[in-house]
Amino acid sequence: MNQILIEDRVIGGNAPTFIIAEGADAHLGDLTVAMEMAKQAKVANVDAIKFQHHLPDEEMLPDTPMSDNMSEPLYDFLLKNALKLDQHIELKNYCDEIGIRYMCTPFSYKAAEELVDNKLIEIIKIGSGEMTDIPSLEKMADFGLPMILSTGMSVYEEIDRSYEALLKKSTQLCLMNCVSEYPPDYADINLKVITKMIERYPEAVIGHSDHTPTLYTSFAAVMLSAKIIEKHIILDKSIPGPDQSVSIDMEELAELVTGIRLIEEASGDEKTVHERESQIREWAFRSIVSKRDIKKGEVISQGMIWSKRPGTGIPSHRMKELIGREAKRDIKSNSLVSWEDLR
Repeated sequence: MNQILIEDRVIGGNAPTFIIAEGADAHLGDLTVAMEMAKQAKVANVDAIKFQHHLPDEEMLPDTPMSDNMSEPLYDFLLKNALKLDQHIELKNYCDEIGIRYMCTPFSYKAAEELVDNKLIEIIKIGSGEMTDIPSLEKMADFGLPMILSTGMSVYEEIDRSYEALLKKSTQLCLMNCVSEYPPDYADINLKVITKMIERYPEAVIGHSDHTPTLYTSFAAVMLSAKIIEKHIILDKSIPGPDQSVSIDMEELAELVTGIRLIEEASGDEKTVHERESQIREWAFRSIVSKRDIKKGEVISQGMIWSKRPGTGIPSHRMKELIGREAKRDIKSNSLVSWEDLR
């Protein structure tokens, strides 16, 4: 199973699910809010908190059309609310100080260059909108960092093209199953695509970027072997913004982490009688008992015996072995039958 390494943290293989709290631009340009998001994400025990680095004139034209999750043109929103590079540097230092991994999505090559040149990131996360931008992907691959690509709004042939281009660059690669609806219809999520992506892209770690406002599909994605879970977060669900409808709050984030870790603990494939089951097995299983008084010398027939708890006598699955045997002593009604009672 494929895996990548960032510093001392393995992603993929048999390592724990890598959980990313996606802060995006929910801070609305307020560095204090971004720091509080990082602090609370640390308390929730996620592996990383991720923000976004936007240089609006590098990534879009001012008259780029709006989607229905926006209340104003994205270009205008970013001019007002995107963090500046010096704020990202301060935010990265704060994350280091409190002990949470800082991540950041660049939305242009220049934004990526600024993040790398200032040693802010150790892995490059690419959003779904840039996933098919092969020239930028190839150029960013030259930084030599692992890359995570979200695959919303794409078909397999488009993912294939980016996958193959980055493999030629020897890039350590993660691909994220994703539906870029805000929020998505559950019928559109198609979680079993995760399984198909694992088969189709064997050189990549496969994860799931979840845009639902609940935790259910993230839990299911872990059971389908997604190795990264990315989930939008917000301090207060009343805060406006393009990702408001798909974000969970910090209490839900903690629940997400706890749930994923419990699911991982419960996901073994060994079927055995566990130590704590043994004491229950002793009384819960069934043994063969007499239905009436059986006299010495009587031949055992089916009508004389049946099964009851506890499981400390002759196991009930051996009942047919008793039929036709002779009682060598009296057996009281409603009592366990033992091999010593028979000949």
